[in-house]
Amino acid sequence: MITEKLIPYLCDSIKQYWDLPAFTDYPGTSLSYADVGKRILWLHRLFNECGLKKGAKVALAGKNSSNWALVWFASVTYGATIVPILVNFAPEEISHIVNHSDADILFISRDKFDSIEEERLRKIKYVFCLEDLSLAFCPDRMDKQIIPPFAEHSDLQSLNKELLNFPDVCSNEDIASIIYTSGTTGFSKGVMLPHRSLLANLIYARDKLTFQVGAKVLSFLPLAHSFGCAFDLLYPFTRGNHINFLDRIPAPKLLLSSLQDLKPNVVMVVPLLLEKIYKNQLLPVINDPKMKTMIKIPLLNKVVFKKIREKLMTAFGGNIVELIAGGAPMNAEVELFMKKIRFPFTIGYGMTECGPLISYARWHDHRFESSGQIVDSLECKIDSPDPAKIPGEVLLKGDNVFSGYYNNSEATAETIKGGWLHTGDIGTLDKDNFIYLRGRSKNMILGPSGENIYPELMEQKVDNLPYVLESLVVERDRQLHALVYPDLDALDKNRIPESRVAEVMEENRQTVNKELADFSRIAKIHVVNEPFQKTPTQKIKRYLYR
Repeated sequence: MITEKLIPYLCDSIKQYWDLPAFTDYPGTSLSYADVGKRILWLHRLFNECGLKKGAKVALAGKNSSNWALVWFASVTYGATIVPILVNFAPEEISHIVNHSDADILFISRDKFDSIEEERLRKIKYVFCLEDLSLAFCPDRMDKQIIPPFAEHSDLQSLNKELLNFPDVCSNEDIASIIYTSGTTGFSKGVMLPHRSLLANLIYARDKLTFQVGAKVLSFLPLAHSFGCAFDLLYPFTRGNHINFLDRIPAPKLLLSSLQDLKPNVVMVVPLLLEKIYKNQLLPVINDPKMKTMIKIPLLNKVVFKKIREKLMTAFGGNIVELIAGGAPMNAEVELFMKKIRFPFTIGYGMTECGPLISYARWHDHRFESSGQIVDSLECKIDSPDPAKIPGEVLLKGDNVFSGYYNNSEATAETIKGGWLHTGDIGTLDKDNFIYLRGRSKNMILGPSGENIYPELMEQKVDNLPYVLESLVVERDRQLHALVYPDLDALDKNRIPESRVAEVMEENRQTVNKELADFSRIAKIHVVNEPFQKTPTQKIKRYLYR
């Protein structure tokens, strides 16, 4: 039972770190924690003038930015419910979410607003531009200003921290956020996260993570996704971190350049980003014949691994204590190599319905191929006769768990049964509460004699093959087929013409089948011409490729 409260927690954080830098739209201007607190109060005045009451819905659609964060914190501390919308959603989907969530006001980037027909926003009372928080549209008012801009509020300009106060109007069961998922199944549902869920994540992070007070954080995961919001924004904010916003997930080259500048001590990434760095920068080095020989020699291999680790640490800014991957499964080959070189890297497991954290372990405690230890605010069981050996569905209950899907009692009843959240993930759980995921129950394929085949595990093997950038295993005509997007740069570098790609992939098919059981061998590889469409955490949208 959580007794702490979210609104006082956030208010106290602002007061505690009053003079420290809080937000920067990297590499531009910055706001201190004092600036943030004062602007939150200004937004509260704006909300009040708009007639917002406790529990009103505030929709938010735009790229990561200081203003995005300000609107999020202002809404939650006002007692409203924030509805963050992923910026890569289509205009029709944004308008659908705004309407389905019963949002009262909308903060949106100009380019997104220009792409939406105003008549589609039939329930919205006010629309504000996210870039400058100015009024963009109001069907009931002709004037373009609800209240004077922040700069004209002299009482806020001179406010000291002793006078900063956000009335605590919410219980821990009140809904703080409704997040519309962009999953791999194609159906978007509004996940209602109560204050309790966000607090459970914060309290665990406060006790277990290693963010240093005042350290710089590079925030590039989508803030409208629960992973990015919790660990690139909410938790760092309560630690007095200086949060630097990038407006998109960068290519590895840009990411490493930014990390060199900011030198953060903890970095949150999606696995695909780390896998690209491994495949494009590390793998060519370790596959060099001389390097392969050195790695096989005892003692000498430790020297080699140390040098590789030091170079990788420097690439991530040189100040890193831990790199945490989440949001999607990690390739086992990449994970094993990181463990060999003792790079401070770990994998967490979460889902939007848990706000998002389910499991985590510090890198030196992490167990190979696990997704960490179940967090202490959750109880976990595996729907299996032998949870340690026979995979079954992961079931959860506890403070992290969501309150249900907004205006969707049927989906809620299908997901929460007998007080247990049915995750749809398949895995095992050892005696120490480390969880090992195998895949999604909806993705599992039955073999010819009823064997359970997890395509995600097969895809890891295919992705490690030469000239494969990414893959997807599907069932067609009772056979397993692999869809492959080739590594065009590698093909070009090795002067392999397009006419030979099919031949190369057939060689790959024969190679990977030697590592697979008879019932899970791949019958055919199909080369696709474009990268797979993905969710914000870089998981392939499988439903598009059946």
